[in-house]
Amino acid sequence: MNEAMTAARDAMTVRRVFGEPCERDGVTVIPAAVVVGGMGAGGGQRGGETGETGDGGGFGVIAMPAGAYSIRDGRVRWHPAVSVNLLVAAATAIGLTWLVGRSRTARARATRRSG
Repeated sequence: MNEAMTAARDAMTVRRVFGEPCERDGVTVIPAAVVVGGMGAGGGQRGGETGETGDGGGFGVIAMPAGAYSIRDGRVRWHPAVSVNLLVAAATAIGLTWLVGRSRTARARATRRSG
């Protein structure tokens, strides 16, 4: 269990959030990411004649690019990362919500007119 906790802690360090700075032509770029992690563990004992016991655990880490900082002539600028997949998913969700709402509104109006 201690090994899993140590591995989880090491996986979610600031180095996972901010990458190594890179310098070229007087511009320093520092990549940044959103890092989310979780851990779970448990144990149990089986009754009966066998008296079996067991425990287990695990963790997971998800990292997504957030963007990068650029430093030029002492000025820092943020450049956000654009996730096309996330934009498409959000647009699809908004479009479906609008269509469902429009359909329900049309049905409600038709019911009021006929009833």
